[in-house]
Amino acid sequence: MSFTSSAKRLPLERVRAVEWVTLGLFLACAAMWVASLFVLPQWSVLVATTALVLSLVLHSSLSHEVLHGHPFPSRYASEALVLITPGLAIPYLRFRDTHLAHHQDARLTDPYDDPESNYLDPDVWARLPRAVQLVLRVNNTLAGRILLGPVIAQVAFMRGDWQAMRNGDRQVIKGWLLHIPGVALVLAVVWASPMPIWCYLVACYGALSILKIRTFLEHQAHTLARGRTVIVEDRGLLAFLFLNNNLHVVHHMHPRVPWYRLPALYRENAARYLSTNEGYRYRSYAEVFARHFLSAKDPVAHPLWSRDP
Repeated sequence: MSFTSSAKRLPLERVRAVEWVTLGLFLACAAMWVASLFVLPQWSVLVATTALVLSLVLHSSLSHEVLHGHPFPSRYASEALVLITPGLAIPYLRFRDTHLAHHQDARLTDPYDDPESNYLDPDVWARLPRAVQLVLRVNNTLAGRILLGPVIAQVAFMRGDWQAMRNGDRQVIKGWLLHIPGVALVLAVVWASPMPIWCYLVACYGALSILKIRTFLEHQAHTLARGRTVIVEDRGLLAFLFLNNNLHVVHHMHPRVPWYRLPALYRENAARYLSTNEGYRYRSYAEVFARHFLSAKDPVAHPLWSRDP
């Protein structure tokens, strides 16, 4: 793929120097988390919980930057920033491994081979009890994804990991063994703070709910792999919290490019990216809410699924 001269100046290979912008954002995120626990609750628990939600969303987005090679040239130095997960739900190593598997674009939306797919094999869907089908249909609206999505995804994720551990998958076991002490440490810090534990857990759920807005329509069923990944041309608070991952096809094509350079890449080559992804675009998250808050974007059963090679 060719780019304009301006875009060519943006490095598409792995960054070899420290990314000070990303590292600075890590420090700001950590400071906001600490303030949400120890300073803001003395004024308003509601304000503190809101700030905590925002810091947890941002930390998740920064963890996504880490698994793609940022902000340090050393993977181990970068992963030291996120190995303890304040959001509690997903071990970083499990997030890393499943997300990198998800980046095999030829398998995007595959009910079995894409770990982040929300589609089911039609045969599996047909065998589910009607009550479960109803819940999953609601989950395919944006409102359902925000309210129910975190618990549905967590149950499915932990069930899969539990089965993998029972089958002796050492990488999954390692991910959870490293995660549990971090969870205990985070909860101990919260216990020592003025923030009530239950408020912290509500904030964790709220952060997952906001993250579900991003993942709700990142990928669609399409016969062409390149037509499966979205562009949401948003430049507001959600785009910042998601670290421009709303420009998702740009990220998938250039996963080593840091978050703060994605908008320039897109601006200089918008027509080419939209041609590549077959025009799968939304103008903003306001449009996403207007179109899909109460209306499902997709069926739960993969509409193009076939077991034939």
